[in-house]
Amino acid sequence: MHTLQTTSLRIRDNALFILDQQALPQEKRWLDASTVEALVGHIHALRVRGAPLIGLSASLLLALLAEQGHSRDALLHALETLRASRPTAVNLMNNLDRMKLALREEGFVAALVTEALRLVEEDKALCDGIARAGSALVKPGSRLLTHCNTGGLATAGVGTALGVIQQAHRQGKVANVWVDETRPLLQGGRLTAWELGELGVPYQLITDSMAASLMAKGLVDAVWVGADRIAANGDVANKIGTYSLAVLAKFHGIPFYVAAPRTTLDPHCPNGEAIPIEQRAAAEVTGAAGSFGAVRWTPPDAQVYNPAFDVTPATLISGWVLDSGIVTPEEVEKGVFAIAR
Repeated sequence: MHTLQTTSLRIRDNALFILDQQALPQEKRWLDASTVEALVGHIHALRVRGAPLIGLSASLLLALLAEQGHSRDALLHALETLRASRPTAVNLMNNLDRMKLALREEGFVAALVTEALRLVEEDKALCDGIARAGSALVKPGSRLLTHCNTGGLATAGVGTALGVIQQAHRQGKVANVWVDETRPLLQGGRLTAWELGELGVPYQLITDSMAASLMAKGLVDAVWVGADRIAANGDVANKIGTYSLAVLAKFHGIPFYVAAPRTTLDPHCPNGEAIPIEQRAAAEVTGAAGSFGAVRWTPPDAQVYNPAFDVTPATLISGWVLDSGIVTPEEVEKGVFAIAR
């Protein structure tokens, strides 16, 4: 496979590397992800993360393994192992469904490589479409609030919600971005703050519990988030804390937008209750570890509930911004997502 480079993925000398998103922003460290075991480990540890990026990394790895001479049966086993690595984000399943079709072709090696590279280019185009559609909703002088990380680190392109914000900033319409730190792994504080700084977008970092007070003071004009899965009825699974923001936005009369590519749609999932929610390790909220060592701030026997995602009901969402354009609540009520594919 030829050389490939995105913000967070790299192919060099027939090997796949991922940018370690646990090391950011202090260090830009590339890690080998050229085996199924390695990539699954990176996915579980969130060293590679973001629904679109996870799907792309798995697809590229399958293509590389095919080029290395792995049999069709071995590749099918690898595909199913990768599929099981992240239950909530449907982009992974959608991408692997396409790779599975390529695997059935007589010349499956070339077909897998072609499909994986096509998925990367499609994701870039999807991000651009989202940015164009979404930026039209941003009013001049907007103070926007975002959650988790939805930029180029999470996609092959400019990102989803953060891509919208970047485009609106270029148009001179963004006064400030409120960045939720996003517990439990601080992906807003570590990653979104870093990306906005690199892009020159003005921002202020807040803790997740501060959003209500900002809204009450009239300091938030719209909320923009991404998605890991959109159900047929419009319910959205996203990073834990998203639902709270939607409730707050509804109460304060603030628009709440979800930005996502079509690869995030799951018309076979009837509603949010049917979306599997991944549980994360208790250590992610009981303390912290890093180059400084380790610290625990809870009692040794503290019991922890640590879901990685929550579900925002469609009734709280002002609009779904896809690469194809803006989907309204009225369209969702008519079942547009149920027939999206």
